Amino acid sequence: MKQLLDQKVTPTTAWLSDVSVFGVGRVPAHSDHKYYATTEEAEQSGEMPLRYSLNGSWKFSYAKQPASRQVDFYKKDVSCRGWDLIEVPGHMQLQGYGNPQYVNTMYPWDGHENLRPPMISEDHNPVGSYVKYFTVPEGWDGRPLYISFQGVESAFYVWLNGEFVGYSEDSFTPSEFDLTPYVTDGENKLAVEVYQRSTGSWLEDQDFWRFSGIFREVYLYTVPEVHVQDVFVKTDLDEKYEMGTLLADLTLTGTSASKIEFVLKDAEGNIVAAQEALSSSDHLSMNLAAGQVHLWSAESPYLYTLYVSLYNEAGDLVEVVPQRVGFRKFEMINKVMHLNGKRIVFKGVNRHEFNVYQGRNITKEDMIWDIKTLKQGNMNAVRTSHYPNQTLWYELCDEYGVYVIDEMNLETHGSWQKMGAVEPSWNVPGNQMEWEDIVMDRAISMVERDKNHPSILIWSCGNESYAGQVILNVSNYFREKDSTRLVHYEGVFYDRNYGATSDMESRMYAKVADIEEYLNDNPDKPYISCEYMHAMGNSLGGISKYTDLEQKYPMYQGGFIWDYMDQVIMKKDRYGKEFMAYGGDFDDRSTDYNFSGNGIVYADRRWSPKMQEVKFVYQNVKLMPSLTGVTIRNENLFVGTDAYDLVYTLNKEGKQLFSGRMDVHVAPGEERHIAFTLPEVSSQPGEYSIDCSLVLKEGTLWAEAGYEVCYGQHVFLVEEAKGDSSRAKGSTAPNDFRVVEGDVNIGVHGRDFSVMFSKQAGTLISVNYGGREMISAPPAPLFWRAMTDNDKGAGLHFDSSAWYAASLSRRTLGLELAEQDGQATITYTYQLSVSEDVRVKVAYTVFTDGSIQVDSTYKGAAGLPKFPLFALSFKVPADYANLNWYAKGPEENYVDRAEGARLGRFENRAEDNVSAYLVPQESGNRTGVREVAITNDTGKGILITAPASQPVEAGISPYTAFELEQATHHYELPNVHHTVVTIAGCQMGVGGDDSWGAPVLDEYLIDSASDLSFQFTIRNNG
Repeated sequence: MKQLLDQKVTPTTAWLSDVSVFGVGRVPAHSDHKYYATTEEAEQSGEMPLRYSLNGSWKFSYAKQPASRQVDFYKKDVSCRGWDLIEVPGHMQLQGYGNPQYVNTMYPWDGHENLRPPMISEDHNPVGSYVKYFTVPEGWDGRPLYISFQGVESAFYVWLNGEFVGYSEDSFTPSEFDLTPYVTDGENKLAVEVYQRSTGSWLEDQDFWRFSGIFREVYLYTVPEVHVQDVFVKTDLDEKYEMGTLLADLTLTGTSASKIEFVLKDAEGNIVAAQEALSSSDHLSMNLAAGQVHLWSAESPYLYTLYVSLYNEAGDLVEVVPQRVGFRKFEMINKVMHLNGKRIVFKGVNRHEFNVYQGRNITKEDMIWDIKTLKQGNMNAVRTSHYPNQTLWYELCDEYGVYVIDEMNLETHGSWQKMGAVEPSWNVPGNQMEWEDIVMDRAISMVERDKNHPSILIWSCGNESYAGQVILNVSNYFREKDSTRLVHYEGVFYDRNYGATSDMESRMYAKVADIEEYLNDNPDKPYISCEYMHAMGNSLGGISKYTDLEQKYPMYQGGFIWDYMDQVIMKKDRYGKEFMAYGGDFDDRSTDYNFSGNGIVYADRRWSPKMQEVKFVYQNVKLMPSLTGVTIRNENLFVGTDAYDLVYTLNKEGKQLFSGRMDVHVAPGEERHIAFTLPEVSSQPGEYSIDCSLVLKEGTLWAEAGYEVCYGQHVFLVEEAKGDSSRAKGSTAPNDFRVVEGDVNIGVHGRDFSVMFSKQAGTLISVNYGGREMISAPPAPLFWRAMTDNDKGAGLHFDSSAWYAASLSRRTLGLELAEQDGQATITYTYQLSVSEDVRVKVAYTVFTDGSIQVDSTYKGAAGLPKFPLFALSFKVPADYANLNWYAKGPEENYVDRAEGARLGRFENRAEDNVSAYLVPQESGNRTGVREVAITNDTGKGILITAPASQPVEAGISPYTAFELEQATHHYELPNVHHTVVTIAGCQMGVGGDDSWGAPVLDEYLIDSASDLSFQFTIRNNG
């Protein structure tokens, strides 16, 4: 490597498969600080005048394999006239050149070629030839000229004016080159040759779309005559975590500096400390006492700015570096990770950089949306899975307050795990020391660029690359380079001989019971789940089981949900309509299909219903209302509740009766009962809720004033006095109520309604209110839901398929008609194909007001497969699609994902309940349903009610479970002709420990051997 850097070399494609060649002619990695010519520019900290963007249109030529590329395109006299144009930054595959490919663990060439590292394909290796013409910016003459490529996938060669400049691998850290020897006056020809696959591709087997090209920004830059090439700022605190010390190491280039000034200012611009130094060498260390400081944390991300001013030998100011500084101390105390002396809990998420149109070429606007979403969703931590992100992301994490695990660009999943089986016979890097330099280069590039960001608490050695000496050496490098952070690596779980690689026990998708077993066994290291709650499709069931561990075990320090956003590419179907495309939709083979859809946020940057649960279980302040007030437990480490107003309301049947607001002052780590007075309701029977929220008093960077940060609810019943519980049957006169039993049908009629039952069809066939027919397909017992991704992963679609068949047909064993004064009951008894012993009865009792009480009972049997659902489903005309709920909401919820749902009144439409999961599946369910109105645009329709003491579950959408089941994309769903109403006594949970085998937890299953029942009533609405 050193030889290649120190002498002129002739580039060769042999480097692509040479593990010892990964950087030729590169400028050594350095910090990502900004620099300006004057103090005024530095204080504004805007665009850098000494940078010149090369983003935009470049000339481009594409070749499917190296042999067909235009070999001499880089030469100055070779014309690019007639070439295409391509946008930089951007991926080739999303601009019409080749196809994107999604694979998870397997390498993308699996099944095409039998390769072993470091071999790469000579045939399946697309090449992009880029050319950009530029002139040196005005005023830069005579200065050194450099170029920075912030991200190129996966290997590239650079020429300027026909002269070879350099070569680089590592797709996710900057590669910079000195252009000074090759630049000319006037127009310059910059040529870049990008290969999709290289030795580095063996190290970049992340669970993501496989792209190539110049996908991050490119810019030219120059430096003044004296320049801070690198700065490393560290902070320390005294034993009371009050007094701060700032340490800075500088590397200078250029001529000698006559003077260097260090000025530390607080967030208000006041000078906190200052120091002046003389430079006698290219390296300088400074120690600055900052006095009592504001500490940085995600809760209170207070930032200082260190201004480093360089003066040339003539005494003129030539450069000012503004470096933001956060005073914080991250350390291990008694086997527990602490920030500023407090035990920390990571309420985290894994995040890929992704945009539905542009892939990993994401914008500033994307990042700001993401950082606001993290904060609004009560997430305090992010893991950069599984590569360093753009510099701006870390700056936002510093500013907004998010803890970061910064992960180096390393994943070799396919080299040691095949279809879930651990088989490391040819794992890289392992103990193959010839791989150490290329792996270490990635670690160095990440640390040197990112080291000054206070948000980064942990360096990560990469992801899912098994274990071995190479990664252990990387870990030791992190520790030697930076004592202010800890080191993470999960892969040692598979080989405990290398346990020293990680400072913490880190696991993926461990069950709660396994985590508790570890924590109860006197462990040596604290525990985090670097990935947990695989949020694929309709998932995240049972997440509260994990967050409950936070208070139970001091050494449990949180986890990171997999993952933040669906990785999906927008594509047009054959009719020109956009849809969310996943693996396989681009004829990409091999592929892992929709396994990229694991986000709590949809790919088009909308919150999925899963966010409701995340926001609740991650909230730092817990609210526990009662009739006398609210108990507030402030689990924040550093901030009280002064920034919030407490809003409390009293509601009856979801309708607000009273609202109040007050200041609350609960210090961090404290619990207090805050008293308030509510109106007396003991004499007014009904169901009540006391809702409490903390809302922002003032707007912040991440949310507007009034935003609800945390929430709690208490629900209670005021019983009717004895003797007042008579049921109102309506005002219809008894002589208008009649039962007509025909040969085939039974009709129950009143003044404004008609209800019909069929002996032949074995079910209710008509509900007509005021001349409006409400039944477009009659009710039938339903035991099946459209399989979720988790259901399929756990084998439920196979193991429980008997319930699918039982839902399609049944045998009517009997019908009974019973008449009483003012009511008639028709009861059907059904036999199911799932078992000779199972019986289901559905009894419809029609009252004089036209209301229909439905009682459904299930007689179970032993030895039956898992039971997805016990429900009754029917269709009403599609015009009746407006829904008004008194239930748990506002978003969908399930028995194992209802902690974040609140009882209240909500409105939506039937189509809103088809969640935008990549593959259509069960969605839109509501638990705790007391009432739901299903109406047309004039407010006419039906009202379904259930007792508050025995609420039902309901899913109302335009599609049946079977229509959803058959579609692999949303565009495959049929045109809407009905509103499908499914009322359930119970539905199993959705699960979420993982999506490839983890079952729904036992407590969220339905016992198919038990006897079950539920009741609801259908009424005329309007």
